[in-house]
Amino acid sequence: MEIARTIAEMRQQRSRASRIGFVPTMGFLHEGHLSLVRRAKQDCGAAAVSIFVNPTQFGPQEDFGRYPRDLERDLKLLAEEGVDLVFIPAVEEMYRPGEATTVDVGPIASLLEGAARPGHFRGVATVVCKLLNIVQPTRCYFGQKDWQQTIVVRTMARDLDLPAEIVVCPTRREPDGLAMSSRNVYLKDDERVAATQLYRSLKAAALTFQAGETSAQTLCRLVREGIAGEPKIALEYVRISHPQTVEDLAVVDVPGAVMSLAARLGATRLIDNVVLDQPVT
Repeated sequence: MEIARTIAEMRQQRSRASRIGFVPTMGFLHEGHLSLVRRAKQDCGAAAVSIFVNPTQFGPQEDFGRYPRDLERDLKLLAEEGVDLVFIPAVEEMYRPGEATTVDVGPIASLLEGAARPGHFRGVATVVCKLLNIVQPTRCYFGQKDWQQTIVVRTMARDLDLPAEIVVCPTRREPDGLAMSSRNVYLKDDERVAATQLYRSLKAAALTFQAGETSAQTLCRLVREGIAGEPKIALEYVRISHPQTVEDLAVVDVPGAVMSLAARLGATRLIDNVVLDQPVT
């Protein structure tokens, strides 16, 4: 497994493979990340992973400074998965003095998470654009848990004619249904137990939709009622959105509509979602 810490090193080492799948991460890896790595290896034969906690996607009151980091553990996990190339740039390597260019993908970045975290998706789009230009992957892999992010990245890649294919893979969950996330480590024991109600509520709404209910208001109310019974959860929003435009739906009448939510448990903010017309387990 080769490790590159500069853009020049990354480009030099990348040139040795004709096809490569790429998984951009912020580190503190879990099974969700590793499942993307396996898919990249399966599809492309070689896999590259970046580990970079990107400061531009964090707001001033968010958790950039305390975001969990364990590089030694991450590299061990990636070596065990047979990763070919790991890119670990410093902030100063990715954002050199005087840089002023950013990527803004328009209205889809201003809704839901974009409204809750102003500037977040500008930071995401900018760093992913830079990484795709540096790594030049055949395919780039993301998890469905951050579904709005996948729409932002796909829109950016399309609009800027970036050649990498963006591949979205299913959310990986713990046995009790909680979506895998590096931020789960923040949860206290009682918060971790309470957090399982997020997916249970989403799942109940999805099953109600699949039984014939198409009113977004009714389905969202089911989620709010389910979460209201768990006092440790402070729900920020629950919405049903068009899968391409991210705009709210009043009636769920398009394939692939996504129900998403954000909630706080103590100091920890979690997001999750389901595609309403897909099986839930």
